[in-house]
Amino acid sequence: MMPTFEAYLASLSGLSEHADPTMVTAASEEIREAATSLAAIPEVAAGPLAEWAQEHPSWVPVLGLAVGLSQERLKNQLRHHFGTSGWVSLARERAHELITMLDEEYRLVQLIQEQRERIYTFGDILIARAGTRATATRAGAAGRRVEDEIEAVAVRLELPHQLRTRFNGRDGRSAACDLVVPHSDAAAIVVAAKGFDSTGSKLTDAVREVEEMAEVRLPHQYVLAVVDGIGWKNRQADLRRIFQLRRRQRIDGLYTLAMLSEFESDIRQAAKLRGLVT
Repeated sequence: MMPTFEAYLASLSGLSEHADPTMVTAASEEIREAATSLAAIPEVAAGPLAEWAQEHPSWVPVLGLAVGLSQERLKNQLRHHFGTSGWVSLARERAHELITMLDEEYRLVQLIQEQRERIYTFGDILIARAGTRATATRAGAAGRRVEDEIEAVAVRLELPHQLRTRFNGRDGRSAACDLVVPHSDAAAIVVAAKGFDSTGSKLTDAVREVEEMAEVRLPHQYVLAVVDGIGWKNRQADLRRIFQLRRRQRIDGLYTLAMLSEFESDIRQAAKLRGLVT
């Protein structure tokens, strides 16, 4: 006999075991060893840090931690600036460039110097553990920035629109979109806004959303996508799927924020063709 939903709900249990944050692991000991070595450098400057990175290439993620970069964000930044996320080879072959980038972008030298001299309290430790919340907030902000930019275009053009909704298309089907003009039930223009500086399955989910928009669209509906963020550099196969949609004319436009003026021009033209603006 199938249980009721309430009974099923009550039977759910947590699957992930709690991880003691004070537990000593091989990874934590490696970080401690790297930090001790970094703290022992006589002078905190670009040159000595480059020499340290060349001598300890596997410890480069600790430099990332010193400026607030998780390992994933560090990899994304390395790929963005150097075309590779391999910090070991970068530290061995291009250490000075690596340190220069981290210093210019994240004040590496200043932050290491300040943190070596500071005395940390229990509160500081808890704040550092809460850092993942801030990272998640920043990730959400990256996506919202793209959404905010496309909304600003709609507002400038005085287009009636709805945000983060669904639009009706062929055969009574609907698909999610981040902006629709003028509204869901009579969609003339639909836009996907997909901004990610980190990687993960959410990028694949974003691709599926754009594919579904292309599949559901009616012949008179314009489908546009604004896709940006360095997270896509580590998910190029996913980004290529969106690109192929544009190449095969299954969607009508693909843009980054650097191409926002082109996006605005195209959405204005589409709105004129549909009689939404004069």
